[in-house]
Amino acid sequence: MSSNANDDQARQLSDVRRRRYRSGLNAEMVVAAVYMALGHRILGRRFKTPVGEIDLIAIKGRRVAFVEVKRRASSEEAEDAITLTMRRRVRRAADLWLARNPQYQSHDVGFDLVFVLPWRFPIVMRDAL
Repeated sequence: MSSNANDDQARQLSDVRRRRYRSGLNAEMVVAAVYMALGHRILGRRFKTPVGEIDLIAIKGRRVAFVEVKRRASSEEAEDAITLTMRRRVRRAADLWLARNPQYQSHDVGFDLVFVLPWRFPIVMRDAL
């Protein structure tokens, strides 16, 4: 394979990753808007830790929700993206967030899952993780 072909392939891969990244950000912004419309206050977005990442952290009343957003073409694809490893990562990251934010340690904690599918309102599943 020539150098130009490799460069083209790398550029295409980079473009795909960039589109997926932007698409994920857009999905998370939509979900944040839905949560705010439902009366939540957003405490954090894209909380990254060495053990995992939390897409969205929201609070309503005494419940802190750690939200995983999955944007996929179908609900089947979204369900397939929910693995035991992913669940563990989210829970470990939530433990770390709570350790860093002790004012919320006495709150109820929930792990929500939201599917963002084309041409559909986001599907919010409370305590699904």
